[in-house]
Amino acid sequence: MSILKAWLLNGVYLTLMLIASPWIVWSALKHGKYREGFGEKLLGFVPRRAGSRPCVWLHAVSVGEVNLLETTLSEFGRRSPEVELVISTTTKAGYDLACRKYANHTVFYCPLDLSWAVHTAMRRVRPNLLVLAELELWPNLIQAAKQSGVSVAIVNGRMSDKSFRGYHRLKRLVGPVLRQLDLIAAQNEEIAERFCRCGAEPARVVTTGSLKFDGAQTDRGNAKTHELSRLAGFEDEAIVFLAGSTQEPEEAYSLETFQTLAEKYTRLRLVLVPRHPQRFEEVARLLDASGVNWQRRSELTSERSSENTNSREATHRRSPRVLLVDTIGELGAWWGAATIGFVGGTFGSRGGQNMLEPAAYGVATCFGPNTWNFRDIVAQLQAANGVEVVRDRSELLRFVREALENPKSAQQLGRRARDLVLSQQGATERTVELLVSLMDLKTGVANTRHAA
Repeated sequence: MSILKAWLLNGVYLTLMLIASPWIVWSALKHGKYREGFGEKLLGFVPRRAGSRPCVWLHAVSVGEVNLLETTLSEFGRRSPEVELVISTTTKAGYDLACRKYANHTVFYCPLDLSWAVHTAMRRVRPNLLVLAELELWPNLIQAAKQSGVSVAIVNGRMSDKSFRGYHRLKRLVGPVLRQLDLIAAQNEEIAERFCRCGAEPARVVTTGSLKFDGAQTDRGNAKTHELSRLAGFEDEAIVFLAGSTQEPEEAYSLETFQTLAEKYTRLRLVLVPRHPQRFEEVARLLDASGVNWQRRSELTSERSSENTNSREATHRRSPRVLLVDTIGELGAWWGAATIGFVGGTFGSRGGQNMLEPAAYGVATCFGPNTWNFRDIVAQLQAANGVEVVRDRSELLRFVREALENPKSAQQLGRRARDLVLSQQGATERTVELLVSLMDLKTGVANTRHAA
Protein backbone atom coordinates (compact mmCIF):
# COMPACT_ATOMS: atom_id res chain seq x y z
CA MET A 1 0.00 0.00 0.00
CA SER A 2 1.50 3.31 -1.08
CA ILE A 3 2.03 6.36 1.11
CA LEU A 4 -0.67 8.13 -0.92
CA LYS A 5 -3.20 5.38 -0.16
CA ALA A 6 -2.28 5.46 3.54
CA TRP A 7 -2.92 9.18 3.74
CA LEU A 8 -6.13 8.87 1.75
CA LEU A 9 -7.27 6.40 4.40
CA ASN A 10 -6.21 8.85 7.10
CA GLY A 11 -8.41 11.46 5.46
CA VAL A 12 -11.37 9.09 5.36
CA TYR A 13 -10.89 8.11 9.02
CA LEU A 14 -10.57 11.72 10.20
CA THR A 15 -13.65 12.75 8.22
CA LEU A 16 -15.68 9.94 9.76
CA MET A 17 -14.42 10.85 13.23
CA LEU A 18 -15.43 14.46 12.67
CA ILE A 19 -18.92 13.43 11.54
CA ALA A 20 -19.27 11.10 14.51
CA SER A 21 -17.83 13.54 17.04
CA PRO A 22 -21.22 14.65 18.50
CA TRP A 23 -22.15 11.01 19.14
CA ILE A 24 -18.68 10.29 20.59
CA VAL A 25 -18.95 13.24 22.99
CA TRP A 26 -22.48 12.22 23.99
CA SER A 27 -21.37 8.62 24.64
CA ALA A 28 -18.40 9.83 26.67
CA LEU A 29 -20.60 12.02 28.87
CA LYS A 30 -23.51 9.59 29.24
CA HIS A 31 -21.82 6.18 29.34
CA GLY A 32 -18.18 6.95 30.11
CA LYS A 33 -17.02 5.56 26.76
CA TYR A 34 -14.02 6.92 24.80
CA ARG A 35 -12.61 8.77 27.80
CA GLU A 36 -9.39 6.76 28.09
CA GLY A 37 -6.36 5.96 26.01
CA PHE A 38 -6.25 9.04 23.78
CA GLY A 39 -2.46 8.92 23.55
CA GLU A 40 -2.50 5.25 22.61
CA LYS A 41 -5.40 5.54 20.17
CA LEU A 42 -4.54 8.77 18.36
CA LEU A 43 -0.75 8.89 18.59
CA GLY A 44 0.30 5.27 19.11
CA PHE A 45 1.86 5.97 22.50
CA VAL A 46 1.39 2.40 23.73
CA PRO A 47 3.66 1.02 26.48
CA ARG A 48 7.24 0.80 25.22
CA ARG A 49 8.47 -2.78 25.39
CA ALA A 50 11.84 -3.36 27.04
CA GLY A 51 14.24 -6.20 26.36
CA SER A 52 14.80 -8.33 23.29
CA ARG A 53 12.61 -11.37 23.86
CA PRO A 54 10.53 -12.52 20.89
CA CYS A 55 7.10 -10.93 21.10
CA VAL A 56 3.56 -11.63 19.92
CA TRP A 57 1.05 -8.78 19.83
CA LEU A 58 -2.52 -10.13 20.09
CA HIS A 59 -5.41 -7.80 19.31
CA ALA A 60 -8.92 -8.43 20.66
CA VAL A 61 -11.66 -5.88 19.96
CA SER A 62 -13.91 -6.25 23.00
CA VAL A 63 -15.06 -8.60 25.77
CA GLY A 64 -15.89 -11.57 23.54
CA GLU A 65 -12.54 -11.57 21.78
CA VAL A 66 -10.65 -10.95 25.03
CA ASN A 67 -12.22 -14.07 26.52
CA LEU A 68 -11.55 -15.96 23.29
CA LEU A 69 -7.79 -15.44 23.57
CA GLU A 70 -7.50 -17.16 26.96
CA THR A 71 -6.70 -20.63 25.60
CA THR A 72 -4.34 -19.19 22.96
CA LEU A 73 -2.34 -17.33 25.59
CA SER A 74 -2.17 -20.42 27.79
CA GLU A 75 -1.05 -22.64 24.93
CA PHE A 76 1.57 -20.12 23.83
CA GLY A 77 2.89 -20.01 27.39
CA ARG A 78 3.10 -23.77 27.49
CA ARG A 79 4.78 -24.21 24.11
CA SER A 80 6.99 -21.11 24.00
CA PRO A 81 7.46 -19.63 27.48
CA GLU A 82 10.27 -17.44 26.17
CA VAL A 83 7.83 -15.44 24.04
CA GLU A 84 6.48 -12.19 25.46
CA LEU A 85 2.73 -11.76 24.88
CA VAL A 86 1.12 -8.30 24.79
CA ILE A 87 -2.58 -7.64 24.32
CA SER A 88 -4.44 -4.73 22.79
CA THR A 89 -8.15 -4.05 22.73
CA THR A 90 -10.48 -1.39 21.39
CA THR A 91 -13.31 -0.91 23.89
CA LYS A 92 -13.18 0.15 27.53
CA ALA A 93 -15.07 -2.98 28.57
CA GLY A 94 -12.56 -5.12 26.72
CA TYR A 95 -9.64 -3.19 28.20
CA ASP A 96 -10.92 -3.47 31.77
CA LEU A 97 -11.53 -7.21 31.38
CA ALA A 98 -8.11 -7.82 29.80
CA CYS A 99 -6.40 -5.96 32.66
CA ARG A 100 -8.15 -8.19 35.18
CA LYS A 101 -7.93 -11.43 33.25
CA TYR A 102 -4.36 -11.09 31.97
CA ALA A 103 -2.73 -9.08 34.72
CA ASN A 104 0.65 -10.70 34.05
CA HIS A 105 0.72 -9.34 30.50
CA THR A 106 1.00 -5.82 29.10
CA VAL A 107 -2.45 -4.55 28.05
CA PHE A 108 -3.13 -1.38 26.06
CA TYR A 109 -5.62 0.31 23.76
CA CYS A 110 -4.95 -0.47 20.11
CA PRO A 111 -4.13 2.63 18.07
CA LEU A 112 -6.72 3.78 15.59
CA ASP A 113 -5.86 2.89 11.99
CA LEU A 114 -4.07 6.19 11.41
CA SER A 115 -0.72 5.75 9.72
CA TRP A 116 1.33 7.77 12.23
CA ALA A 117 -0.31 6.06 15.21
CA VAL A 118 0.16 2.48 14.01
CA HIS A 119 3.78 3.07 12.93
CA THR A 120 4.60 4.59 16.32
CA ALA A 121 2.95 1.69 18.13
CA MET A 122 4.82 -0.83 16.01
CA ARG A 123 8.15 0.80 16.88
CA ARG A 124 7.32 0.82 20.59
CA VAL A 125 6.10 -2.79 20.81
CA ARG A 126 8.56 -4.32 18.31
CA PRO A 127 6.58 -7.55 17.83
CA ASN A 128 7.65 -10.53 15.77
CA LEU A 129 4.05 -11.46 15.08
CA LEU A 130 0.75 -9.57 15.05
CA VAL A 131 -2.31 -11.72 15.74
CA LEU A 132 -5.79 -10.37 14.96
CA ALA A 133 -8.82 -12.13 16.44
CA GLU A 134 -11.64 -13.18 14.09
CA LEU A 135 -11.81 -10.41 11.45
CA GLU A 136 -9.88 -7.20 12.02
CA LEU A 137 -8.78 -5.82 8.65
CA TRP A 138 -7.12 -2.49 9.37
CA PRO A 139 -5.03 -1.62 6.29
CA ASN A 140 -2.63 0.85 7.90
CA LEU A 141 -1.98 -1.40 10.91
CA ILE A 142 -1.30 -4.42 8.70
CA GLN A 143 0.90 -2.34 6.38
CA ALA A 144 2.88 -0.95 9.32
CA ALA A 145 3.50 -4.50 10.52
CA LYS A 146 4.66 -5.69 7.10
CA GLN A 147 6.97 -2.69 6.67
CA SER A 148 8.53 -3.57 10.04
CA GLY A 149 9.12 -7.18 8.98
CA VAL A 150 6.36 -8.46 11.26
CA SER A 151 4.25 -11.47 10.28
CA VAL A 152 0.47 -10.97 10.50
CA ALA A 153 -2.16 -13.64 11.21
CA ILE A 154 -5.90 -13.83 11.74
CA VAL A 155 -7.00 -16.51 14.21
CA ASN A 156 -10.48 -17.93 14.69
CA GLY A 157 -11.24 -16.27 11.36
CA ARG A 158 -14.89 -15.66 10.73
CA MET A 159 -16.86 -13.86 8.04
CA SER A 160 -20.63 -13.55 8.45
CA ASP A 161 -23.03 -13.47 5.51
CA LYS A 162 -23.28 -9.69 5.79
CA SER A 163 -19.51 -9.18 6.04
CA PHE A 164 -18.90 -11.47 3.08
CA ARG A 165 -21.34 -9.59 0.88
CA GLY A 166 -19.69 -6.29 1.80
CA TYR A 167 -16.10 -7.45 1.40
CA HIS A 168 -16.85 -9.26 -1.84
CA ARG A 169 -18.32 -6.09 -3.33
CA LEU A 170 -15.14 -4.27 -2.31
CA LYS A 171 -12.83 -7.08 -3.42
CA ARG A 172 -10.52 -4.73 -5.32
CA LEU A 173 -9.86 -2.85 -2.08
CA VAL A 174 -10.04 -5.73 0.38
CA GLY A 175 -8.06 -8.26 -1.68
CA PRO A 176 -4.69 -6.47 -1.45
CA VAL A 177 -5.07 -6.23 2.34
CA LEU A 178 -5.91 -9.93 2.66
CA ARG A 179 -2.93 -10.87 0.48
CA GLN A 180 -0.59 -9.21 2.98
CA LEU A 181 -1.63 -11.69 5.66
CA ASP A 182 0.73 -14.57 6.32
CA LEU A 183 -1.95 -16.79 7.86
CA ILE A 184 -5.73 -16.90 8.08
CA ALA A 185 -6.81 -19.62 10.51
CA ALA A 186 -10.51 -20.00 9.63
CA GLN A 187 -13.17 -21.61 11.79
CA ASN A 188 -14.52 -23.86 9.03
CA GLU A 189 -14.30 -24.62 5.31
CA GLU A 190 -17.13 -22.28 4.33
CA ILE A 191 -15.42 -19.33 6.00
CA ALA A 192 -12.05 -20.32 4.50
CA GLU A 193 -13.64 -20.27 1.04
CA ARG A 194 -15.12 -16.85 1.71
CA PHE A 195 -11.70 -15.42 2.55
CA CYS A 196 -10.32 -16.85 -0.68
CA ARG A 197 -13.19 -15.43 -2.72
CA CYS A 198 -12.49 -12.00 -1.24
CA GLY A 199 -8.88 -12.13 -2.42
CA ALA A 200 -6.83 -14.01 0.18
CA GLU A 201 -4.01 -16.32 -0.97
CA PRO A 202 -5.48 -19.85 -0.81
CA ALA A 203 -2.15 -21.30 0.33
CA ARG A 204 -2.29 -19.12 3.44
CA VAL A 205 -5.87 -19.95 4.44
CA VAL A 206 -6.10 -22.87 6.86
CA THR A 207 -9.11 -24.50 8.49
CA THR A 208 -8.37 -25.02 12.19
CA GLY A 209 -11.82 -25.11 13.84
CA SER A 210 -13.26 -22.66 16.33
CA LEU A 211 -11.28 -21.54 19.36
CA LYS A 212 -14.59 -21.05 21.14
CA PHE A 213 -14.95 -24.80 21.62
CA ASP A 214 -11.62 -24.88 23.47
CA GLY A 215 -12.41 -21.80 25.52
CA ALA A 216 -15.67 -23.24 26.79
CA GLN A 217 -15.51 -24.35 30.43
CA THR A 218 -17.13 -27.77 31.02
CA ASP A 219 -16.63 -28.19 34.77
CA ARG A 220 -19.55 -26.86 36.81
CA GLY A 221 -17.46 -27.29 39.91
CA ASN A 222 -14.91 -24.66 38.90
CA ALA A 223 -13.92 -22.19 41.60
CA LYS A 224 -15.44 -19.11 39.96
CA THR A 225 -18.86 -20.67 39.42
CA HIS A 226 -18.84 -22.05 42.94
CA GLU A 227 -18.04 -18.62 44.39
CA LEU A 228 -20.72 -16.86 42.34
CA SER A 229 -23.32 -19.44 43.36
CA ARG A 230 -22.46 -18.83 47.01
CA LEU A 231 -22.64 -15.08 46.54
CA ALA A 232 -26.07 -15.38 44.94
CA GLY A 233 -27.27 -17.70 47.69
CA PHE A 234 -28.19 -20.52 45.31
CA GLU A 235 -29.18 -23.53 47.36
CA ASP A 236 -28.40 -27.01 46.00
CA GLU A 237 -32.01 -27.50 44.92
CA ALA A 238 -32.20 -24.20 43.03
CA ILE A 239 -33.35 -24.25 39.42
CA VAL A 240 -31.56 -21.35 37.78
CA PHE A 241 -33.00 -19.87 34.59
CA LEU A 242 -30.28 -17.66 33.11
CA ALA A 243 -30.79 -15.26 30.20
CA GLY A 244 -27.33 -14.21 29.02
CA SER A 245 -26.00 -11.55 26.61
CA THR A 246 -29.50 -10.16 26.35
CA GLN A 247 -30.78 -7.17 24.43
CA GLU A 248 -34.14 -5.45 24.40
CA PRO A 249 -36.79 -6.96 24.65
CA GLU A 250 -35.21 -10.24 25.76
CA GLU A 251 -34.98 -9.28 29.43
CA ALA A 252 -38.71 -8.51 29.44
CA TYR A 253 -39.53 -11.86 27.82
CA SER A 254 -37.37 -13.73 30.34
CA LEU A 255 -38.88 -11.83 33.24
CA GLU A 256 -42.42 -12.58 32.02
CA THR A 257 -41.51 -16.26 31.77
CA PHE A 258 -40.18 -16.26 35.32
CA GLN A 259 -43.21 -14.44 36.72
CA THR A 260 -45.59 -16.89 35.02
CA LEU A 261 -43.83 -19.92 36.51
CA ALA A 262 -42.43 -18.65 39.80
CA GLU A 263 -45.46 -19.37 41.98
CA LYS A 264 -45.68 -23.02 40.95
CA TYR A 265 -41.93 -23.63 40.93
CA THR A 266 -40.72 -22.11 44.17
CA ARG A 267 -37.09 -23.12 43.61
CA LEU A 268 -36.90 -21.27 40.29
CA ARG A 269 -34.39 -18.41 40.17
CA LEU A 270 -33.85 -15.89 37.36
CA VAL A 271 -30.47 -14.40 36.42
CA LEU A 272 -30.37 -11.61 33.81
CA VAL A 273 -27.06 -10.72 32.15
CA PRO A 274 -27.46 -7.83 29.67
CA ARG A 275 -24.98 -7.75 26.80
CA HIS A 276 -24.04 -4.07 27.14
CA PRO A 277 -23.13 -2.30 30.41
CA GLN A 278 -24.98 0.86 29.37
CA ARG A 279 -28.25 -1.09 29.60
CA PHE A 280 -27.81 -2.13 33.24
CA GLU A 281 -29.86 0.81 34.50
CA GLU A 282 -32.57 0.26 31.89
CA VAL A 283 -32.98 -3.35 32.99
CA ALA A 284 -32.94 -2.26 36.63
CA ARG A 285 -35.88 0.04 35.91
CA LEU A 286 -37.69 -2.85 34.23
CA LEU A 287 -37.22 -4.99 37.34
CA ASP A 288 -38.36 -2.18 39.63
CA ALA A 289 -41.53 -1.73 37.57
CA SER A 290 -42.26 -5.47 37.63
CA GLY A 291 -42.58 -5.62 41.42
CA VAL A 292 -40.33 -8.69 41.76
CA ASN A 293 -37.84 -9.00 44.58
CA TRP A 294 -34.47 -8.59 42.91
CA GLN A 295 -30.86 -7.71 43.58
CA ARG A 296 -27.79 -6.47 41.72
CA ARG A 297 -24.71 -8.63 41.35
CA SER A 298 -22.58 -5.61 42.35
CA GLU A 299 -24.31 -5.60 45.74
CA LEU A 300 -23.37 -9.18 46.60
CA THR A 301 -20.56 -9.56 49.12
CA SER A 302 -18.57 -12.51 50.40
CA GLU A 303 -19.72 -11.70 53.92
CA ARG A 304 -23.36 -12.05 52.90
CA SER A 305 -22.73 -15.36 51.18
CA SER A 306 -20.93 -16.74 54.24
CA GLU A 307 -23.89 -15.87 56.42
CA ASN A 308 -26.35 -17.42 54.00
CA THR A 309 -24.53 -20.73 53.73
CA ASN A 310 -25.16 -21.34 57.44
CA SER A 311 -28.71 -22.36 56.58
CA ARG A 312 -30.13 -23.42 53.24
CA GLU A 313 -33.65 -22.46 54.19
CA ALA A 314 -32.53 -19.10 55.53
CA THR A 315 -30.67 -18.55 52.27
CA HIS A 316 -33.80 -19.37 50.26
CA ARG A 317 -35.90 -16.95 52.31
CA ARG A 318 -33.46 -14.04 52.31
CA SER A 319 -32.00 -14.20 48.80
CA PRO A 320 -34.04 -12.44 46.11
CA ARG A 321 -35.13 -14.83 43.41
CA VAL A 322 -34.09 -12.47 40.61
CA LEU A 323 -30.52 -11.32 40.07
CA LEU A 324 -29.27 -8.65 37.67
CA VAL A 325 -25.62 -9.24 36.77
CA ASP A 326 -24.34 -5.69 36.39
CA THR A 327 -20.66 -6.64 36.10
CA ILE A 328 -18.42 -7.43 33.13
CA GLY A 329 -16.63 -10.66 32.24
CA GLU A 330 -18.46 -13.11 34.54
CA LEU A 331 -21.07 -14.55 32.20
CA GLY A 332 -19.02 -17.66 31.41
CA ALA A 333 -18.89 -18.60 35.09
CA TRP A 334 -22.55 -17.73 35.69
CA TRP A 335 -23.56 -20.20 32.97
CA GLY A 336 -22.04 -22.93 35.14
CA ALA A 337 -24.70 -22.22 37.78
CA ALA A 338 -27.60 -22.42 35.30
CA THR A 339 -30.07 -25.24 34.80
CA ILE A 340 -32.01 -23.65 31.95
CA GLY A 341 -30.56 -21.06 29.60
CA PHE A 342 -31.60 -18.53 26.97
CA VAL A 343 -28.87 -17.01 24.78
CA GLY A 344 -29.61 -13.40 23.90
CA GLY A 345 -29.06 -11.30 20.82
CA THR A 346 -31.25 -13.78 18.97
CA PHE A 347 -34.67 -12.07 18.89
CA GLY A 348 -33.33 -8.89 17.28
CA SER A 349 -30.97 -7.93 14.49
CA ARG A 350 -27.63 -8.69 16.18
CA GLY A 351 -27.36 -12.25 14.89
CA GLY A 352 -26.76 -14.07 18.15
CA GLN A 353 -24.20 -14.44 20.93
CA ASN A 354 -21.97 -17.28 22.09
CA MET A 355 -24.13 -20.33 22.78
CA LEU A 356 -21.17 -22.65 23.37
CA GLU A 357 -20.70 -21.53 26.97
CA PRO A 358 -24.05 -22.88 28.24
CA ALA A 359 -23.78 -25.88 25.90
CA ALA A 360 -20.39 -26.82 27.35
CA TYR A 361 -21.82 -26.87 30.88
CA GLY A 362 -24.72 -29.07 29.78
CA VAL A 363 -27.31 -26.35 30.35
CA ALA A 364 -30.70 -26.98 28.71
CA THR A 365 -30.25 -24.19 26.18
CA CYS A 366 -32.55 -22.29 23.85
CA PHE A 367 -32.23 -19.16 21.74
CA GLY A 368 -34.19 -17.14 19.23
CA PRO A 369 -34.21 -17.59 15.44
CA ASN A 370 -31.66 -14.90 14.50
CA THR A 371 -28.28 -16.60 14.89
CA TRP A 372 -26.53 -15.95 11.56
CA ASN A 373 -23.28 -14.88 13.26
CA PHE A 374 -23.02 -18.40 14.72
CA ARG A 375 -24.66 -20.32 11.90
CA ASP A 376 -22.09 -23.12 11.76
CA ILE A 377 -22.08 -23.67 15.53
CA VAL A 378 -25.87 -23.58 15.66
CA ALA A 379 -26.05 -26.15 12.86
CA GLN A 380 -23.72 -28.47 14.78
CA LEU A 381 -25.68 -28.11 18.01
CA GLN A 382 -28.98 -28.69 16.23
CA ALA A 383 -27.61 -31.73 14.41
CA ALA A 384 -26.63 -33.14 17.81
CA ASN A 385 -30.14 -32.36 19.13
CA GLY A 386 -28.47 -30.33 21.86
CA VAL A 387 -30.38 -27.03 21.69
CA GLU A 388 -33.81 -25.71 20.80
CA VAL A 389 -34.83 -22.63 18.81
CA VAL A 390 -37.68 -20.57 20.26
CA ARG A 391 -39.28 -18.16 17.81
CA ASP A 392 -41.14 -15.80 20.15
CA ARG A 393 -41.92 -15.09 23.80
CA SER A 394 -44.62 -17.79 23.97
CA GLU A 395 -42.17 -20.46 22.76
CA LEU A 396 -39.62 -19.27 25.32
CA LEU A 397 -42.23 -19.77 28.04
CA ARG A 398 -43.08 -23.20 26.65
CA PHE A 399 -39.41 -24.26 26.61
CA VAL A 400 -38.78 -23.23 30.21
CA ARG A 401 -42.05 -24.80 31.39
CA GLU A 402 -41.23 -28.11 29.67
CA ALA A 403 -37.73 -28.10 31.17
CA LEU A 404 -39.28 -27.68 34.63
CA GLU A 405 -41.94 -30.31 34.07
CA ASN A 406 -39.55 -32.86 32.54
CA PRO A 407 -36.12 -32.29 34.10
CA LYS A 408 -34.70 -35.60 32.80
CA SER A 409 -35.42 -34.57 29.22
CA ALA A 410 -33.82 -31.18 29.87
CA GLN A 411 -30.74 -32.87 31.31
CA GLN A 412 -30.45 -35.07 28.22
CA LEU A 413 -30.67 -32.01 25.97
CA GLY A 414 -27.82 -30.39 27.86
CA ARG A 415 -25.75 -33.57 27.91
CA ARG A 416 -25.92 -33.91 24.13
CA ALA A 417 -24.73 -30.31 23.74
CA ARG A 418 -21.83 -30.86 26.15
CA ASP A 419 -20.77 -34.03 24.34
CA LEU A 420 -20.61 -32.10 21.07
CA VAL A 421 -18.40 -29.39 22.57
CA LEU A 422 -16.00 -31.98 23.96
CA SER A 423 -15.79 -33.72 20.57
CA GLN A 424 -14.85 -30.47 18.77
CA GLN A 425 -12.04 -29.26 20.99
CA GLY A 426 -8.45 -28.95 19.74
CA ALA A 427 -8.47 -25.79 17.59
CA THR A 428 -6.18 -23.91 19.98
CA GLU A 429 -3.39 -26.44 19.72
CA ARG A 430 -3.61 -26.46 15.92
CA THR A 431 -3.69 -22.66 15.75
CA VAL A 432 -0.76 -22.05 18.09
CA GLU A 433 1.32 -24.64 16.25
CA LEU A 434 0.83 -22.63 13.06
CA LEU A 435 1.64 -19.35 14.82
CA VAL A 436 4.84 -20.73 16.35
CA SER A 437 5.89 -22.04 12.94
CA LEU A 438 5.15 -18.64 11.45
CA MET A 439 7.43 -16.96 13.96
CA ASP A 440 10.19 -19.47 13.21
CA LEU A 441 9.91 -19.49 9.43
CA LYS A 442 8.99 -15.85 8.73
CA THR A 443 7.93 -17.01 5.26
CA GLY A 444 4.26 -17.94 5.73
CA VAL A 445 2.66 -21.30 6.28
CA ALA A 446 2.81 -24.60 4.49
CA ASN A 447 0.72 -24.97 1.34
CA THR A 448 -2.11 -26.82 2.95
CA ARG A 449 -5.72 -25.86 3.34
CA HIS A 450 -6.40 -28.15 6.29
CA ALA A 451 -4.72 -28.09 9.67
CA ALA A 452 -7.22 -30.48 11.23
